[in-house]
Amino acid sequence: MKKRLTPYLHMLLSLLFFSCQEKPKEVKEVAEETIEQKAQRIHQNVITIDTHNDINVAHFTDSINYTQRLDTQINLPKMVEGGLDVSWLIVYTGQDSLTPAGYKKAEINALEKFDAIHLLCEKIAPEKIELALTSDEVRRIHKAGKKVAMIGVENAYPIGENLSNFKKYYDLGARYISLSHNGHSQFSDSNTGENDSIWLHNGLSDLGKQGIVEMNKLGVMIDISHPSKEAMKQMIALSKAPIIASHSSARKLCNHSRNLDDEQLLLLKENGGVIQTVAFSSYLNTEKHEARAAYLKGIYTKIADSLGLKLYERSEIGALSADEKKAFFADYTKVKKIGKELVATDTNAPPAVNVSDFIDHVDYLVKLIGIDHVGLSSDFDGGGGIEGWDDAAETYNVTLELVKRGYSEEDIAKLWGGNLLRVLDKVQAVAKTL
Repeated sequence: MKKRLTPYLHMLLSLLFFSCQEKPKEVKEVAEETIEQKAQRIHQNVITIDTHNDINVAHFTDSINYTQRLDTQINLPKMVEGGLDVSWLIVYTGQDSLTPAGYKKAEINALEKFDAIHLLCEKIAPEKIELALTSDEVRRIHKAGKKVAMIGVENAYPIGENLSNFKKYYDLGARYISLSHNGHSQFSDSNTGENDSIWLHNGLSDLGKQGIVEMNKLGVMIDISHPSKEAMKQMIALSKAPIIASHSSARKLCNHSRNLDDEQLLLLKENGGVIQTVAFSSYLNTEKHEARAAYLKGIYTKIADSLGLKLYERSEIGALSADEKKAFFADYTKVKKIGKELVATDTNAPPAVNVSDFIDHVDYLVKLIGIDHVGLSSDFDGGGGIEGWDDAAETYNVTLELVKRGYSEEDIAKLWGGNLLRVLDKVQAVAKTL
């Protein structure tokens, strides 16, 4: 006689029977994206723009140029390696006497730098890099897989007193101009006046005020990174278009006259402009910079002595001849490279200003004036560079730190150039109405 199944056992067997008849569902495990993977994805997606890279015309020849991985902080191989898409190459001239002879000498130097940039983009490597004059051109060139060059003029001194030269520089590709540098120009007082409280114009000269009008008419962004605070306030009052600080940081965190204080920053926000936070050690953290610089100076001096080389103080460089300057910078580059290798393994070396210190300024600026008014710059080959972002090959590290701080892809796209291009668009739109 067969035993009858209990109701419970019968139900269990039924469940097992029907479950066996069903096709097994494919189970896919989705691995959570790491911070590094997220940063890499975002870095690949956004257009990365560095608004201030100095140049030396010696690096724009048939035999030595940016297609090679030179010791320069900016060149095409390093841009490719670090994922830096756009470099604002700078037409910089030092300050001399405010005389026709001084202006003429500076103009020759400025035009050589314009020529060098055009040579790179049009003759040396047109298949790798192209000059952009608008935000649409930036996007077109980037989409085509090339690197992008743009031109900024650091110091209007070589323009002389001929206002038509603003148009000349615009036609050569300049899309931002600073009216002064380290020293009062014919157009504007410099921030350096804070050192001795000696001012030439108490802000802008009459010529400088006319220069603002000319830049507005042309569609050239006005750069306030070097002029004095009073000059900056006058520029904002006069300009019909937004302005930029192409390479400055927050004075609240680092009390340097090259940085913008809270009053200036709030004026910049009201104006609709943007501050391109700069990865320049002495503009980010004074204490860390000075301790590290003093230590490095000792190392560099020992290396130079062992090689029989002469190093000059910054204040002495201006008095050197062109050949002496060329020799000095070549020697200094050699000494610095050796010193950097030695210090990398030196446990006694004071900590360097780094990417975290840099993004501390970004955080402060974003909190004070909002994400739409902040950008990023390096001042490479002009004194800039910090631990973690010491050349274009390390550009990804900036994005990584931003992701670690909780910035979204939309935020990072704005910081890396979206804000700057928005200002350029607005400046060019205003020009069409004038």
